[in-house]
Amino acid sequence: MMDRKVVETSKVTVSFRSKRGDIHKAVNDISLSLSRGETLAVVGGSGSGKTSLLRALIGLVRPNAGHVILYGKYLSQLGKDGLAEVRQRCGYIQQDPYGAIPPGLTALEAVCEPAVIAGVRTGREEIRERAVSLLAELGLKGERILGSRAAGLSGGQRQRVQIARALMLSPGILLCDEPTSMQDASTRGEVIEVLAKHVADGTAMIFVTHDLVLAGRAAERIMVMKEGFLCEEGPSDKILNAPDDPYTIKLINSVPSFGKITA
Repeated sequence: MMDRKVVETSKVTVSFRSKRGDIHKAVNDISLSLSRGETLAVVGGSGSGKTSLLRALIGLVRPNAGHVILYGKYLSQLGKDGLAEVRQRCGYIQQDPYGAIPPGLTALEAVCEPAVIAGVRTGREEIRERAVSLLAELGLKGERILGSRAAGLSGGQRQRVQIARALMLSPGILLCDEPTSMQDASTRGEVIEVLAKHVADGTAMIFVTHDLVLAGRAAERIMVMKEGFLCEEGPSDKILNAPDDPYTIKLINSVPSFGKITA
């Protein structure tokens, strides 16, 4: 039987040296596990370590302690080619969509590019059809949009192109860093629905956000981080309605639509 586990970490710590020479622990002793078809939201304010954790999960930063297992392989034991192979099976949606799309490519070309780089053996027309379909799922249709380069797209449109690009190779895991930050209320819901559809088809997803309400809509499980540490983790309903950690309570109480929660 195929192992459904996609990613697993054990006591991962990621440290950086500041310009003054101080050691800053961006991620401190974090363990997590995620299988196919599961979603995990990682929530916290700026500087909580969310992005550093996401980057460690695909080997873009090397942990100072602990280990990451991706698709059953210890990242610390992989060479350049091994890392490239496992990353090809991941969809990474960066926080900044402005730097994520090659400026010389049109929206359609940008979504096709991962399949071209990976040497996908289906014909050029099949690749194009998949790219057009993914963009349409995200509300991007018409020759004007598909033929626009990054400079001709809004921030929200660039973000959706980046999501389609991340989905192009049918990844086993999506690593989403604030993937709806530039969407308005209506398109935010549409993006979450698209992501949920792919999770239902068996993709695992880690959804990084500072917004607890959005986390509850996007994921079945929530992990709350503060200054690199894990505050608490559990089912979304539990975290949103009966949190244990004072920091989580503070985050919830800062959202006007929530009733005040006391410890």
